[in-house]
Amino acid sequence: MNHLNHQCDPASDEAAPERLSDQAWLTQVFRENELAMMGYATHLLGDRDRASDVVQDTFVRLCKQPRQQVQDRVRQWLFRVCRNRALDILKKESRMKTLDDANASRQISRDSDPVAIAEMTERYENAQGLLASLPPRQQEVIRLKIHGDLSYREISELTGLSVGNVGYLLSTGLKIIRNRLATAE
Repeated sequence: MNHLNHQCDPASDEAAPERLSDQAWLTQVFRENELAMMGYATHLLGDRDRASDVVQDTFVRLCKQPRQQVQDRVRQWLFRVCRNRALDILKKESRMKTLDDANASRQISRDSDPVAIAEMTERYENAQGLLASLPPRQQEVIRLKIHGDLSYREISELTGLSVGNVGYLLSTGLKIIRNRLATAE
């Protein structure tokens, strides 16, 4: 095999990264790092399927990066993104952790008083009704903040509203709901 052809062959392990097309470079990076990243992500998450999703997401993000910004440190970049994504998933799951029946039966109820539970349920339903009575844009902003735990900037980027407008909609909407709840009591 001609040495020059060998260097330009994207399937060659010895091809100089700077001589490869972007697609061939990505293929080489994927081939060289996928298994190690799968092992790492599986270790962090304890689940091969979720690890596979994280690794796939990491490579999708790599495809969106300008090659010249990551090429010299691509392995470190991949593992940092993979780690951060896995930790984000773990953090989200810990907030959403549900109890299985066996664990739930062992938990001590914080509100064993049926009256207190009924009052809390009624307050929740009232708050949901009041939220539904707000204008749709205000509802969306409040739901993104409360349910999505998004920052004002993230809500701004998602909705196209200014950060100041997001803050105003949140503040006024929550104030309306608080006032109406206080009046109803």
